[in-house]
Amino acid sequence: MASTFAVAAPARALEDPLAHLPCSTLLEFRKGQIIYNHDQPSRNLYLVMEGSVKVSRVADDGHQVVVDIYQPNEFFGESALLSLPRRAEQASAMADAKLMMWTTAEIEDIVLRRPKLAVALLQVLVQRTVDFTQRIESFSCDNIARRLARSLIRFADRQSNRDAEGAMHMAPLTHELLSQYVGTSREIVTHYMNQFRKQGYLRYSRKGIVLYRDAMQDWLAQAA
Repeated sequence: MASTFAVAAPARALEDPLAHLPCSTLLEFRKGQIIYNHDQPSRNLYLVMEGSVKVSRVADDGHQVVVDIYQPNEFFGESALLSLPRRAEQASAMADAKLMMWTTAEIEDIVLRRPKLAVALLQVLVQRTVDFTQRIESFSCDNIARRLARSLIRFADRQSNRDAEGAMHMAPLTHELLSQYVGTSREIVTHYMNQFRKQGYLRYSRKGIVLYRDAMQDWLAQAA
């Protein structure tokens, strides 16, 4: 009897949204400046050109929860496409930032003329859903040290440069920000960051974080 083997489908090439979006309004924000919040709701989709942007929500107990940090060539503000009457989401510039902006009406009009833009944006949102699913899984299964390690690896994969020794150089991330991202206190994040530094998995200062990604990935595998 002939054996049947499952053959993995080849990875589909992703559409680039920027190939289908015309240049638009360019906005500048200073570090700490609010881009939108519940008092100033957004009806726009944004693209980070320079700098970085933090998107967060305020929990019922008043604590701030970081949804994500967006770097150059990343979109944010997609919740505007739903036209919800009230949104608890807030976006602020983590560093001086330049953003390109399209209104939701402009996006809808461009999609009608360039259907591949819809495919490209859908792929971006699906990838974002996959990332959020992995974070939810980590919240359910991992202790805080493992959640922090996974978060550092994720940020490194998205925003860092790897040097000749394999170390990944990231922009600085405060312990307060990391605590809001992994769901704990600043003091606990500081404790584990110090542990990771003593164990040789990273270095950090006000200038940035140097992560030895492969070593930390090995630690995650061993700690499972």
